[in-house]
Amino acid sequence: MTGFDFHSLPYRYGVGVCLFNTQGHVLVAERRDKRGAWQMPQGGVQKGEDPRRAVFREMKEEIGTNHACLVGRVSDSLFYEFPDWLQNRRLEPGGRVFHGKYRGQRQDWFALKFLGCDQDIDLSGKNEPESPEFIAWRWAALQETPEMIVSFKRPVYDCVVKTFLPISEALARGEDVPELSF
Repeated sequence: MTGFDFHSLPYRYGVGVCLFNTQGHVLVAERRDKRGAWQMPQGGVQKGEDPRRAVFREMKEEIGTNHACLVGRVSDSLFYEFPDWLQNRRLEPGGRVFHGKYRGQRQDWFALKFLGCDQDIDLSGKNEPESPEFIAWRWAALQETPEMIVSFKRPVYDCVVKTFLPISEALARGEDVPELSF
């Protein structure tokens, strides 16, 4: 594909899930396809789907639960581009990442307060239409997450941390964070 301009491709629209426990930590999960790479759940928004609905659907698909309420949102969409090494990597089956249809992702990020218990987290994939994405999960300090993510997504995580740090700190102090109505 010499001479192909990836920058002419559109961004895939998706949502990011910053799920807080009562101590102000966030759920991160280890990717099945890249051991040692941890991230917060995220996924695509289906055509015509409200992003608030997508965030709960993606949570259910990826981590087996949607026992949560919305407590925040990054005001603007966040963008990242797939690096050349990922665009050119052959993935099985189906070729390049997202079949080479996108240059990167545009994401709306939401903060949610987890209303369930740890036993509700299920990475088995029984709610996932594709193969399970994660093999392990844990709670982490929000400020740690940029160092856990692949480098090309780090600016997105830096913005998520900056935006949602007050929520994390309030929960860590034992304060209630009110549910938002959007």
